[in-house]
Amino acid sequence: MGANSYEKPDYWSKKAFQEGYPARSVYKLKEMDEKFALVRKGIRALDLGAAPGSWTTYLLRKLDGTGRVTAIDLSPLAKDVKGDNLSFFQGDLYAPAIRASAAELGPYDLVVCDAAPATTGNRTVDTARSSGLVELALVYAEGLLVSGGNFVVKVFQGGGEQEILKKMRALFATARGFKPEACRAESFETYLIGLGKKGN
Repeated sequence: MGANSYEKPDYWSKKAFQEGYPARSVYKLKEMDEKFALVRKGIRALDLGAAPGSWTTYLLRKLDGTGRVTAIDLSPLAKDVKGDNLSFFQGDLYAPAIRASAAELGPYDLVVCDAAPATTGNRTVDTARSSGLVELALVYAEGLLVSGGNFVVKVFQGGGEQEILKKMRALFATARGFKPEACRAESFETYLIGLGKKGN
């Protein structure tokens, strides 16, 4: 088998390094932000599954000292990911204490989740695990987003996207799938976007 693109730095990986981001995933959020106007100064944003911190860094740079970013992950953020308006909780997204900590700093205008499960190589298992994470992120979004708030979550294709989008359409004025250019060609990840959370 030939080497796949995960084994060598690609255009996006090199660009991330040059621009001071911990990972290439930042350009997925950047593209979605440019297309859907997700991030504006003064908002409160919640970043689920944040490590190593590319999305958190993008949010902090875009907010430019305004608003607040709350980030959560099992792993720590890269050491240079910091800001006076950043709160980081290291722990399990499923833990009630972690959810309570996030809730204390909410409500939020934007919830983003680039979390991926530990993959097994078995696509059926991996997509099921991804779908579980998406459902969890949706619980956070439903409970912690303000009316009119926006939501972005990664899902592995084949992980029940249509069923999840159906739930999202009940929660948001608009819900759709979107695959950014920075996704690797062989990757089966895509993103689901909810815009304009409906009033409670």
